[in-house]
Amino acid sequence: MTERIVVVGFGPVAARLIDELLPAVRSGIAHLTVIGEESEAAYNRVLVADLGVGRTTQAALALADPAALVADGVDVRLGVRVRRVDRARQQVVLTDGSTPGYDRLVFATGSRPVIPNLTGLNPDPAAPVLPPGVTALRDLRDASVLHSAVAGGKRVVVLGGGVLGLETALAAAEEGATVTVVHNGPHPLGRNIDRGGGAVLAASLRNCGVRVAGNARSTGVEHNAPDGGFSALLLDDGSAIDGDLLVLSCGVRPRTELAQGCGLSTAAGILVDHKLRAHHEPHIFAIGDCAEVRCPDPECVECRTARGPSGLVGPGWRQAEWLAEYLTLLASGAPAEAEALPALAAELPGVIVLKARGMNMAVAGDVSAEPWDEEALTAGAVNGRARLQIAQWADPEHGRHVKMITRAGVLEGLVAVGMPRTSAELVQLFERGAELPADRSLLLRLDGPDQLASPGAADPARTVCRCAGVSGTAIAAAASDGCSTVPEVSAATRAGTGCGGCHDDIKGIIEAHFQGAVA
Repeated sequence: MTERIVVVGFGPVAARLIDELLPAVRSGIAHLTVIGEESEAAYNRVLVADLGVGRTTQAALALADPAALVADGVDVRLGVRVRRVDRARQQVVLTDGSTPGYDRLVFATGSRPVIPNLTGLNPDPAAPVLPPGVTALRDLRDASVLHSAVAGGKRVVVLGGGVLGLETALAAAEEGATVTVVHNGPHPLGRNIDRGGGAVLAASLRNCGVRVAGNARSTGVEHNAPDGGFSALLLDDGSAIDGDLLVLSCGVRPRTELAQGCGLSTAAGILVDHKLRAHHEPHIFAIGDCAEVRCPDPECVECRTARGPSGLVGPGWRQAEWLAEYLTLLASGAPAEAEALPALAAELPGVIVLKARGMNMAVAGDVSAEPWDEEALTAGAVNGRARLQIAQWADPEHGRHVKMITRAGVLEGLVAVGMPRTSAELVQLFERGAELPADRSLLLRLDGPDQLASPGAADPARTVCRCAGVSGTAIAAAASDGCSTVPEVSAATRAGTGCGGCHDDIKGIIEAHFQGAVA
């Protein structure tokens, strides 16, 4: 019998799952239904800010073609929500009254923006009501609001010092907008970066035209604009930051309400085991931002240090690819082979990369230890483990800061601000778990004036696109096959279809290939 698979959600992770399941649909062993709340099919949410400042187009963000999916036999339902899941009857109840049944149900509901509890905003997470001039920059309509503000030379206030907030602020400032970032803490990225790196980062933001208001606790919003829209962000010290558009970038929360409503176990996200199955429910799965991998076995060593959803698109894509193979084996009548699949590999600690014209930053791992903090350095030296070692270099005047935290020569944490080549090398060593040279200063010299090599040309075997897991070798092969632009390479390899932070590296590899071909 044909396996009925229903996917709830149509974001980037769901799009990858659907793409990987298409062979099973075409062969007739699976019938696939995808339910999307928005009227548009999947698009790259990570680049919504780029769309908002006019750097890309809606067509370039598209990750799925509904007409093509329908032609392949996929039942695509857009602009409709799931009211509830009826686990007893194995069907989902939709707002249009229909009740598609399932043999396997996949939650790919993603996350929703956190709406801070400020006077003048409705904090209801399920149905926030934002006044004119306030946006969470989550979907295409939000991008349109930002685009109008930037194009009109309006003043933009970004609330939140996380990666997405900083990227939005930098992009808007580069396009000529007056931008202020407001965050609660001594420096942006307070949860990720060390004090020295944070100070250099804040100075670099100001050098890029972004005003930074730190240690600022927001209390409310004024909407005294002529149209009743946003006019100022109010702070607890009685001051106010005037603006024409407020962009809320205060984090996200997994969307678990449907799973909770049908009795599934949840924590930060929908709890799933290492095969992405909901606890005690073999017919239901969850992937992406809404899924929290933590198996029911309390003795599982791997799950003792389990964290909530990462919020990154790369891990979600890898989950989608693994689950597609698993579901295809089930649909083809090979449950034993499905259960024998190697479990999904645990994700490595994420690397935070921030790029803008005139600024480059990478942070990974735990960077809280300081060079002179003897207690922190020796705390881990138990059970025969080597003690931590820290190498640090700073040139705040020129916007440069590097910190390397190692154990037995292997990186456990890194910060690199304003050092693009050093940053690229450190990230590569961190992801490989490779040992650093004994003389750490050799890495600093990569950004010296005598090092002119293009960053895209270094070590082609390294992972260039971390989101899609594409190596420089694969990108070079695509260039050899005739791909001469970043979009062409993206179409051939999927490189650059995530956060977009690797576009310069992809371009460098393409240029290096064609320059070599000419020579």
